[in-house]
Amino acid sequence: MLTNHQTAQIDHYAVMGNPIAHSQSPFIHTAFAQQTGQTLQYDAILVGTQSGEFAQAVQAFQAAGGKGLNITVPFKQDAYALAEQCTERAERAGAVNTLWFDEQNRIIGDNTDGVGLVRDLTQNQGYHIAGQRILILGAGGAVRGVLGPILEAAPVQCVIANRTVSKAETLATLFAPLGPVTACAYDDLAGQTYDLIINGTSASLQGQLPPLPEGLLAENGWCYDMMYAATLFVQWAQEKGAAGAYDGLGMLVEQAAESFYQWRGIRPETVPVIQQVREFRLR
Repeated sequence: MLTNHQTAQIDHYAVMGNPIAHSQSPFIHTAFAQQTGQTLQYDAILVGTQSGEFAQAVQAFQAAGGKGLNITVPFKQDAYALAEQCTERAERAGAVNTLWFDEQNRIIGDNTDGVGLVRDLTQNQGYHIAGQRILILGAGGAVRGVLGPILEAAPVQCVIANRTVSKAETLATLFAPLGPVTACAYDDLAGQTYDLIINGTSASLQGQLPPLPEGLLAENGWCYDMMYAATLFVQWAQEKGAAGAYDGLGMLVEQAAESFYQWRGIRPETVPVIQQVREFRLR
C-alpha cells in the first residue's frame, strides 16, 4: 500500500534564463524543500532569446502543470510584460523575477531581489541602513529591482552613480517618492563619502571597476556587490579597509527564500543554505 508521501503529486518549479547552466537556484530550492518537508521538483530551463520564445516557454510550463518560475537574465522585463498582475514592488521595479499562477490561471509577477538584498544586509550581516549615506553604482535592471526596498529602509541619502547620467536620473525621478535619492556621474563623486557602497554593475567580473575616487568609503564603511562571485569590487573594498565587504550570495539565497514563501507559504531558514551554497561552489 502506498503512503500519502508516495502518492503525493510533485509540484514543479523552475528557473528560466539564458545562459542558465551556472544557476544555483535548483540547488537552493531543493535545499529549501528538504529543510521544510516540501515535495517539489525544481529545474533549470534554457530559453531562446528570439522574439516570443520566452512567452511560449512560460505558457508551455504552465500548460504542463507547473506551479511557479524564477526568472533571470535576460528575461525579467519580458516577465513583467507577460504578467497579468504584479505586486507593488514589481510594478515599481518594472521587472519580475518570480512568477506563479493563481486559481484563475492568471500569471502573477513579483520582484524579490530588493528584499533579498536588504534582508542579507540587515538580518544576516547586521547592518543598519537607516540613517546611512548610500552610494549605488550602476542604473540598470539590477539596481532598479532593489531601489525600492533600500529606500524603504530609510537611509539619509541614496545616490545613484552611472556612466550615462540620464539613466540614473530616470531612476532617481521614478523612486523619489520613496526617499532621498539623487543621481550623478562618476566624475561627481570626488570629495564625497558614503557609509555603504553597493555595486549594481557587472563590470568587476570582467576585471574592471568604475572610476572610483580616493576617500569614497567612509571610516567603518561597508561595501556590497550584488554579483555572487569573488569580484574585483569586493577586492577593492578590502583594500580600502571596508568594515564589511560582501558578495551577493546572501542576496541570491534571500531572494529565493522570498520566492519560495510566495509559492509555498513557508519561509525557509536561509543561513544554513547560504553556507551550503558557498561550500558547494568551492568543490
